[in-house]
Amino acid sequence: MNDYDALRDYLLGQKQMEFMLSFEQIEEIIGAALPRAANRASWWDTARSPDIQMPQREACIAAGFKATRMPDGQTVRFTKMRKDGRRPG
Repeated sequence: MNDYDALRDYLLGQKQMEFMLSFEQIEEIIGAALPRAANRASWWDTARSPDIQMPQREACIAAGFKATRMPDGQTVRFTKMRKDGRRPG
């Protein structure tokens, strides 16, 4: 079990197509502090370096969501992906 299994499980339980969580809410879900890198947009990018395992990205993808850090630097938008991995259209 990795630190982001709880995030994956939380996302799997969501029925909304899109919603936002603050870093504080994500920390509550995973029961730990996010690393400093979490405030960088690229840390949440599901398309970034697919050959490198990044547990936060894998948790989002496993739950069928794309994660995008918002410009406020404190919030992440989760968007449900279609079965083919694309955003719903």
